[in-house]
Amino acid sequence: MKELHFVSAAEAVSHIPSHSHIHLSSVASVPHCLIRALCDRADAGEVEDLHFHHFHTEGPAPYSEPRYEGIFFDQGFFVGPNVRANVNSGYADYLPVHLGESQKLYRSGVIRLGAALVNISEPDENGMVSLGTSVDCSVAAIESAAIVIGVVNKNVPFAYGNLLPVEKFTYLVRDDAPLVTAAFAEPDPTEVIIGRNCASLVEDGDCIQMGIGALPNALAAQLTGHKNLGLHTEMFADGLLRLIKAGVINGACKKIDTGKVVASFLLGSQEVYDFIDHNPDVLMKDIKYTNDPWVIAQNPHMKAINSATEVDLTGQISADSIGCRIFSGTGGQLDFVRGATMSEGGKSITAFASRTRKGKNKIVAELNPGGGVVTPRSDAHWIVTEYGAVDLYGRSLQERAKLLISIAHPDDRQMLDEQAFHRFGPHYHNFSI
Repeated sequence: MKELHFVSAAEAVSHIPSHSHIHLSSVASVPHCLIRALCDRADAGEVEDLHFHHFHTEGPAPYSEPRYEGIFFDQGFFVGPNVRANVNSGYADYLPVHLGESQKLYRSGVIRLGAALVNISEPDENGMVSLGTSVDCSVAAIESAAIVIGVVNKNVPFAYGNLLPVEKFTYLVRDDAPLVTAAFAEPDPTEVIIGRNCASLVEDGDCIQMGIGALPNALAAQLTGHKNLGLHTEMFADGLLRLIKAGVINGACKKIDTGKVVASFLLGSQEVYDFIDHNPDVLMKDIKYTNDPWVIAQNPHMKAINSATEVDLTGQISADSIGCRIFSGTGGQLDFVRGATMSEGGKSITAFASRTRKGKNKIVAELNPGGGVVTPRSDAHWIVTEYGAVDLYGRSLQERAKLLISIAHPDDRQMLDEQAFHRFGPHYHNFSI
């Protein structure tokens, strides 16, 4: 391999023209040194009208801040805590898209990328680099962008699944800033019960998908007695890593990628990042692959476990917003809902606490005005709270209402029953489920 030529972050971003659309590698692996260099250009009046696209990002997000209005405009595919306030005040924006189709926006030219800014690993002896913890739609960005800037970082793990030749990069920058880590989220007693209720729907040999946070950790803790589970997911963290290291997740029953853990991006402890480094049993893949329902469905007994902000009495699932307030994004929920339901013996599961931490009911007669439907009622199957699990598949609207009320918080059930009676009329109480 020939010797690499590095330039400074300032030199690399100086070639990005005004009015460009820019992709950022995301989650734990944001190229912050390049963002700071772009801020320096903005402060010097050298650039304007730059549009940023990315998944949820960790760390400072100056590209969304009011001070750069008219210079930067953030249009992320998923809204994290670092940009949420600015999105909801209009200084930044949210671009709704199924994460599995985010790469298509680039590859099809709907978004014409002027630049892709990504963190990459040290090259191997063949001159190949890895995108480490954040493959997501970055492969598509690298293929499509006019300028591709790779930040070679010794802390980016060399993960298999989507290796790229170093020649793909227009400019290389050196920066060894640590990747962002996230502490293990301990589940509370309610989440432990929900985890137990979800685990009752998972059988030995199933292939699972879930995200990160206290509730997925609670579910993972309830799966320690299971055997031969597979993992095909967007992301995983420490809760699932414990199951992998314990041999509970071994992929032995998967029909594709047998014996492999498949994901697209990660956020967790340093232990998670170290685990995927040079590990042939982990494949970090293009989001086009991980989130393709037809790929997901090829593994039998796929169990997709996702969450919700609200579910109405007909089974409409909101997960990206609370009323008009954008909270996160469409994500890959519907990708996995449909993949799981197409899978032989598969199940789609939506799990959440019956009430918010402020005591507001999450099973509601109608979604808050402005709330987005991420999973339509026609796609809603298993719904799980701390009060049980019900299957909406094949059930009418009135039957769904009765089932959902049965797993609502007990103090909310009479109110919900009265609201259902008002909605469906006097015949609502004339049948049982």
